[in-house]
Amino acid sequence: MILGQLRTPDLVVLIVYFLLLIGAGFYFRKRSLTVEGFTVANRSLPGWVCGLSIFGTYLSSNTFIGVPGKAYGTNWNSFVFTLSIPIAALVAVKWFVPFYRKNTGLSAYEHLEKRFGPWARIYAVICYLLTQISRVGTIMFGVAIGLSALTGWKLETIIIVSGFAVTLYTLLGGIEAVIWTDAIQSVILTIGAIIVVGLILTDMPGGAENALSIAWEAGKFNLGEFNSLSLSESTIWVVLMYGIFINLTNFGIDQNFVQRYHAASSERAAGRSVWMGALLYMPVALMFFFIGSILFSYYQANPDLLEEVKITKATELVAEQSTGLTKGSDEEIAKIKLIAKELEPDKYGDKILPHFIANRMPAGLAGMLIAALFAAAMSSIDTSLNSSSTIALQDFYRRWSNPNASEAQSIKFLRAMTVLFGIIGTSVALAMMGVKSILDAWWKISGVFAGGMLGLFLLGFISRRANNAGAAIGATIGVLVIIWMTFSPDLKEELGWMSSPFHANMITVIGTLSIFLLGLTASWFFRCKRS
Repeated sequence: MILGQLRTPDLVVLIVYFLLLIGAGFYFRKRSLTVEGFTVANRSLPGWVCGLSIFGTYLSSNTFIGVPGKAYGTNWNSFVFTLSIPIAALVAVKWFVPFYRKNTGLSAYEHLEKRFGPWARIYAVICYLLTQISRVGTIMFGVAIGLSALTGWKLETIIIVSGFAVTLYTLLGGIEAVIWTDAIQSVILTIGAIIVVGLILTDMPGGAENALSIAWEAGKFNLGEFNSLSLSESTIWVVLMYGIFINLTNFGIDQNFVQRYHAASSERAAGRSVWMGALLYMPVALMFFFIGSILFSYYQANPDLLEEVKITKATELVAEQSTGLTKGSDEEIAKIKLIAKELEPDKYGDKILPHFIANRMPAGLAGMLIAALFAAAMSSIDTSLNSSSTIALQDFYRRWSNPNASEAQSIKFLRAMTVLFGIIGTSVALAMMGVKSILDAWWKISGVFAGGMLGLFLLGFISRRANNAGAAIGATIGVLVIIWMTFSPDLKEELGWMSSPFHANMITVIGTLSIFLLGLTASWFFRCKRS
């Protein structure tokens, strides 16, 4: 395949894939005509299907494009995040799943109102919705980057088309369509990754041994600094702490996961789904990091192909800079070549895998991998759209706007919210053009909003003595800490002394601990004052 052109067999595969997705929406439509059907599949699904759906939710275009790009540009430091998932899964199966199964409400945040009052519920819901909107936008943008290189289509076109497709089948089929398509798409994605590994190693000059040797010498398998306890650098311990807190957020207070606990046929099935999703994701994530490392070796051994990637990235950068140079002029070409020569691997890592697929994949197989890339995105976006519409129904419409809403009114509202969040997510994706690293962008966004949720949840979940006033003070100060850490890099030079000394991944950790510990302390103070 020539970069930017889609051959007929690949186009056929892609069209069939889209038709199957839309068909799934129509197939499950009759089962999504009630609120229970649309949101939790009438609590009837087997654990293995929910497990594959959790696995598919973890996988996204961030995994397919961002992870290999990160491994190519740096090393395996980010893989430490994955190592934290079993720790969070253990906590989830032992405490979180039983907790939510006993509380049959559809929203993950209803108990916060019971525990601390309406403000806590509203606060968590806002954080969650902002996280999901950002998540949808990041994933759509990620898939657009890959497909733009493969098809030659404009980023805007891909974002709009993919946004329309996933919104349509989620709108039609509800959570049952989401979960079953997630399960199928996760299998497609895994098969696609295995094919990529095989083709890279088969096509690599000198074979697998040479690929491993080049990557090893370049430090591509390095997990990061082990002996350092610094919190200002991305050491193993910083990434591990970040991973634990983020994954506790996923399993403990993420509506995406909570709905799957409810959709499972039993508590035991729900627990199995957690373990299945966690344990499946680890080796697949490892495979994507491995893909990034051996792609580094492959392109080092094929400098002509590497130059193509650099030129593509440099062309984009020149276009973004709006230099005023005439397109195609000698001056513009010289500028592009100069930038390309100076580009470091971390600047163009996200371009590598799409370029390989476009240039080295046989007809038909490339189409399957393009479908796999779509699958990676869709399996996460559909979940976010369904959960966000559920939250809007339970935590706003039924709670405040129309407490006595009929079944027909509720379903109508759910579908309207699905469309609305699809439009908003698509708009965010369009606004994200120009980010350097998809994975870094998502981690920063999720860290900001997630840090504000987990601390409050743990405060109410762990401590029976935490009270409304203490929780409010803890949440307020914790949010201020999160804002300070997030915007520290943007402070002017003369205000540098106010900057956070911590790595960006510590935002979630410190934000969560601030809310939890300050909430406990303030609760104790108010109890003592009353006594």
